[in-house]
Amino acid sequence: MPATPQRRRTVRRLTAATAVLAAAVGVTATALPAGADDGRPRHGRTVDVQLLSFNDFHGNLEPPQGSSGTVEELQPDGSKKTVQAGGVEYLAQSLRTARKGHPYSVTAAAGDMVGASPLLSGLFHDEPTIEAMNKLDLDVTSVGNHEFDEGRTELTRLQRGGCHPKEGCFEDGKKFRGADFPYLTANVTDDKTGKPLLAPYTVWKHKGVKIGFIGVTLEGTPDIVNAGGIKGLKFHDEIETINKYAKVLNRKGVKSIVALIHEGGLPASTSYNYRCDSPGPGDGISGPITEIAEKVTPKVDALVTGHTHQAYACTVPDPSGAPRTVTSAASYGKLYTDTTLTYDRRTKDIVRTGVKAPGAANHVVDRTQPKAADMTSLIARWNKLAAPVAGRPVGHVSADIAGRGSGAPESPLGDLISDAQLEATTAADKGGAQLALMNPGGIRSDLAFKASGAEGDGVVTYGEAFTVQPFTNMMNVVDLTGAQLLSGLQQQVSGPNEASPKVLQVSEGLTYTLDMTKSGADRVVKDSVKLDGKAIDPGKTYRVAMNEFLAGGGDGFTAFKDGGNKYVGASDLDAFTAYLAAHSSADKPLAPPKADRITVVK
Repeated sequence: MPATPQRRRTVRRLTAATAVLAAAVGVTATALPAGADDGRPRHGRTVDVQLLSFNDFHGNLEPPQGSSGTVEELQPDGSKKTVQAGGVEYLAQSLRTARKGHPYSVTAAAGDMVGASPLLSGLFHDEPTIEAMNKLDLDVTSVGNHEFDEGRTELTRLQRGGCHPKEGCFEDGKKFRGADFPYLTANVTDDKTGKPLLAPYTVWKHKGVKIGFIGVTLEGTPDIVNAGGIKGLKFHDEIETINKYAKVLNRKGVKSIVALIHEGGLPASTSYNYRCDSPGPGDGISGPITEIAEKVTPKVDALVTGHTHQAYACTVPDPSGAPRTVTSAASYGKLYTDTTLTYDRRTKDIVRTGVKAPGAANHVVDRTQPKAADMTSLIARWNKLAAPVAGRPVGHVSADIAGRGSGAPESPLGDLISDAQLEATTAADKGGAQLALMNPGGIRSDLAFKASGAEGDGVVTYGEAFTVQPFTNMMNVVDLTGAQLLSGLQQQVSGPNEASPKVLQVSEGLTYTLDMTKSGADRVVKDSVKLDGKAIDPGKTYRVAMNEFLAGGGDGFTAFKDGGNKYVGASDLDAFTAYLAAHSSADKPLAPPKADRITVVK
């Protein structure tokens, strides 16, 4: 008898629980079947398994705002077209449509399903997103760095269920049931036990076909999350961990393996349908994932990746020289990847030759298709609960203010936010700041003139402001010498940030030049760094405002960890909304800043 949807979800829950329990006692477990399996052989030696995947959803249940909700599509004539995409109503519909006609189909993700989420999900500690992932039949995901935004205890609650320890249950008579799918944390171990925090792997089974999934996050997670959230945890090398568990799965008779890796690469084109293997395998992609792909054991047949929010479907040769797919579906549910894995029943392995790897392609989650009705109902239910907070007007803008999707090192929204942080901390009794710095990764969206909600054009609601700055980091003001400040600016484009610069957004009055024709720290032209027109004095002390993440050395800015005389102020979100309220009205909306504080030489 075929398994019912409810039975499938129950079995998946048992899968996760079994693997976690086994890890806790030092025994590695094989998951229970996700579908009915009578053990009898089927006709034909090979069968095509459809692997649907996505990554970096970040709680974007509603369509993302502005450029954050678009993808670039390369046209046959070489031109590029912008397509609106994303939103869980459309993602669910896309996946369900894609599964039709595929009796063997498994859906996987590569982390950051939650964290840095818009208010609709973030206000409720991402319970709405987990519920949505359950409904769209996600089978498994790796953990991402943002799953640790609220700490290890909250991550385990999202997996196992139960109401929030401080805020309780959000809906009367309903207890949060947790994820029906396993979160995999193969390379995240507890300091005391040495065991993975959650299940290291799972095995999907259907009608005699078995595919193992190993899930890891980037080893550098401690550098990009607040230290308190990962206290007592160790993050291990991705390659060594995947290779270790690939051997474990092989010993258990599982020869077909997919690695879910929350680490990514940078494709040579921003178009989602760019031919990544042109002119040859691996030539169209760079970044951390390339080394991982080249060194992960050939026992692994495909790599589903994330973290960099890029779109690519490439093949990169494994250590034996055989091509292997490496994919990423951008972010926010705007794309999904469809990969064909040809399973050989005799060898129990995926068929991969030296000429052709399993086929993979990214597909747009376009907004012209019908919406998934159950997701529409889910969004409406949670929006009703959020409405008293989300709909409150906090300001007005005269046009779109580009932030995450600006495409330039300095963004208009980055300038606005850093100005807001400076204003909130300038007074002597508020820290006495002289300048402010904002990490670009903390800006999660554009600020749209015409949002998707019901408010009038130009109105900025609290919900929209929250979507831009969802972390609620506390503002810090610290003493930094001019030398430390210069060192911090150099760290934007050197060390771990050299390959993919993290250019800080700066408040009004701070100006300098980035010469990208040079390398490393030399890209910051020292003589050009000025505050209110005066050169920064290496020996002088400056009061610098930044959020607690930056002040703790996050994103590789170790120079800021040594700041002294710390003042802790209001949250970054409070600073942002206060600035909007003080500097805009319906009659005088706030215009986008010029973004002319950093001069870039290319």
